[in-house]
Amino acid sequence: MPKLDSSVKDVVNETIAPMGISQIRYFAQKFAKIPGIIKLTLGEPDFNVPEHVKQAAIKSIQDDKSHYSEQRGTIGLRKAVSSYLNKQYDVTYDPESEVIVTIGATEAVFISLAAIINPGDKVIVPTPTFALYLPIIQVLGGIPIQVDTTPDNFRLTGKKLAEVIDQEGAQNVKALILNFPGNPTGFVYSKEQLEEIVDVVKDKSMFVISDEIYAELTYGRKHVSLAKLMPGKTILINGLSKSHAMTGYRIGYVAAPADFIENAGKMHAYTVTAPSNPAQYAAQEALENGIEDPIEMRKIYQERRDYIVGQLNDIGYKTILPEGAFYTFSKIPDKFNMSEVEFAEKLAEQGKVGVTPGSAFGKGGEGHFRMSYASSMEDIQEAMKRLRKFTESLEN
Repeated sequence: MPKLDSSVKDVVNETIAPMGISQIRYFAQKFAKIPGIIKLTLGEPDFNVPEHVKQAAIKSIQDDKSHYSEQRGTIGLRKAVSSYLNKQYDVTYDPESEVIVTIGATEAVFISLAAIINPGDKVIVPTPTFALYLPIIQVLGGIPIQVDTTPDNFRLTGKKLAEVIDQEGAQNVKALILNFPGNPTGFVYSKEQLEEIVDVVKDKSMFVISDEIYAELTYGRKHVSLAKLMPGKTILINGLSKSHAMTGYRIGYVAAPADFIENAGKMHAYTVTAPSNPAQYAAQEALENGIEDPIEMRKIYQERRDYIVGQLNDIGYKTILPEGAFYTFSKIPDKFNMSEVEFAEKLAEQGKVGVTPGSAFGKGGEGHFRMSYASSMEDIQEAMKRLRKFTESLEN
């Protein structure tokens, strides 16, 4: 095996080198090594891809759809994305010039930020949130401005946003990232709450990157896309990973005004060339003929949510009922006198339940832990029994 030559040891990107791996992945991998543990760490649906979607991927291979697609994705899939967004969220995008198919929503986030940020630019990130945003901003030379939303039950209010923009200097803030339904909190913005955001942003020279990957997983309310309220300044991100359990297919997309897409498309082309054909044909089938596929999954998730939240609160972990996604985000009682990392590690080692420390989701997550209920009810029920026993051991 080759050993790195000493002459190139210090030839390294100084921004990337100090970074650790994703804390979400780190704890998931660490805890997975513990025998007998129940893993409620990763946010990956425990359902299989719908059969008709799998068959579309298989057919594309049998039909020799094996050459490069258009760089922004097959026109069939982009048309399906456009039609789907219009039917589901009443937003309108031209498939030719306003949609890019990406390698998951992750790439969509990266190329969107790359199209905006210059060194020293600031991006507002309400936390707790999906921690991917922070290192991407830093790699691109930007400065993430973390805003703790815990005092407002995990919501970024219009008032708070205005205060932060004034404090940081409106000329320096180039974007706001919203993730809703939220990971890790399950918070869902209402139309009225989004209008507060729009009122603040509408006269500022800044975009809003609206990551709506969990849009199909809301409970008791219909998802409202920010793009419906502010299409000219919204960069809409979505994908198939959560709605159709297609995490491994790696298909996401970004939809935005054509001038923005032109810039983002350059980074997309230089980074990945084009998405995989079988995955694209599967995604097209899911969007064209599988709009109802998430309904049964959503029903099951809601049953799990109601059970796990009831149990968490009964055991003594303050947990707000999530309105979307498939996570709970709970407060660790102050009387335990331990950090969220210490709590998660002890729970894994002693209680045999794997959870993610809240600090993995930014500063606003400190003192909390996330549980994923994208797991079987059997596992969730056993995990709650173990959590109760573990909690009793801390209190004795």
